[in-house]
Amino acid sequence: MDLLSRGSMVSRHGLVLLLLLLIGCVYADSDDQVFLEINDHKMTTLSNMSNGSGRNEQICTLCEDFASQTLSYLQDHETQTAVISGLHQVCSKLFSLKHQCLTMVDYYVPLFFANVALIQPEEFCQKVNLCEMMASLRLPNRDGPCTICHNLVVEFLTKLKDPDLQLEIIEVLLKACGKVEDHVQECKKLVFHYGPLVMFELEKFLETTDICAAIHVCKASQGAAVAATLLADA
Repeated sequence: MDLLSRGSMVSRHGLVLLLLLLIGCVYADSDDQVFLEINDHKMTTLSNMSNGSGRNEQICTLCEDFASQTLSYLQDHETQTAVISGLHQVCSKLFSLKHQCLTMVDYYVPLFFANVALIQPEEFCQKVNLCEMMASLRLPNRDGPCTICHNLVVEFLTKLKDPDLQLEIIEVLLKACGKVEDHVQECKKLVFHYGPLVMFELEKFLETTDICAAIHVCKASQGAAVAATLLADA
């Protein structure tokens, strides 16, 4: 399934921006100062979003299950081909930034997929503190993985609409630009130009695309029904 082919041109711009920036900061060496600053900033934001909930082994196991499905999806050859093809198409629309964009895609995306192949789900959940974040969300214990996945999407959408959080996201992305060597200024221009549009289009993308079905947590028909119910109640 080619998720990049869906939505408007702005949403595709948003996906390439987010992907390239996150590649630069998430897979940096854990001893790197910029990575630590970004991670500290991110956890301050998550702390503000949460109610102080701590680690929960059941929640961590659930996180690892979701991470395993997502990593499997990213390791699929068809997914990788679709992502690279989609990013090349996006770069062709950036006019003066086309060459820099293609250079970044051709260097960082294969590196990203190579790192994905080495990641263990439990390591991923711990590194980006997803256990703690998921524990802070209002997730009914009786629900199955499909409903919980969609609950996570709805919670994320709710947080994404918070103006204070949007500003913090822009600040974190600007810091992440420091990791994109030789293209820092171009990266910052992309953040300022597309950042607000990215978040708006990302909201629409998550509202209209069944991410949980895409990563095989839900069956397509089941996921669509659950998503419609939860979004209606949000």
